[in-house]
Amino acid sequence: QVQLMESGGGSVQAGGSLRLSCVISIYARVRPCMGWFRQAPGKEREGVAVIYVEDNTTRAADSVKGRFTISRDNAANKLYLQMNSLKSDDTAMYYCVAGYRDAGVCRLERNDYDYWGQGTQVNVSS
Repeated sequence: QVQLMESGGGSVQAGGSLRLSCVISIYARVRPCMGWFRQAPGKEREGVAVIYVEDNTTRAADSVKGRFTISRDNAANKLYLQMNSLKSDDTAMYYCVAGYRDAGVCRLERNDYDYWGQGTQVNVSS
């Protein structure tokens, strides 16, 4: 039973843009935090950006601040990640996630998230 389904990945040259989308099932919608993680070959899975669904407070990794923007469309039950000024270091599998807050904060910690999508691949060539 698929709860989160990503789309929008692909291949792009450095400096280009992509927008990732995630369809959120009714079961995953009850989670207060939603976001995006990524994993590059040979590297740990890392948090990219998260959003608190009650007030749309966001948090992003330092490596993507100013370039990536997370947003939600409640009516369409979708989560987005707009990625601009892409770099080769952004090449990774990107996962849509849903989970819980810790001490009232949506964090970039993988253990906080219990719903994960299958992932969508992003390749950035230099």
